[in-house]
Amino acid sequence: MIHSVEAIIEPDGSIMLGESIRLDRPHRAIVTILEEASTEEVSLLSEEALAKDWLNADEEEAWAHLQ
Repeated sequence: MIHSVEAIIEPDGSIMLGESIRLDRPHRAIVTILEEASTEEVSLLSEEALAKDWLNADEEEAWAHLQ
């Protein structure tokens, strides 16, 4: 059985699971620490994706009346 559960790991190492789980016996688990992206990183990553939609001739024509 493989089941993923989102959790928060506090600086002291305590783990708070995002949902309650019940197991019939002990199980092994893998804990992966995810880095939180800064607001600046998220903005930069979004910019390229949004540019594909926003920077094209159809979009320019659609919004030309506002310029």
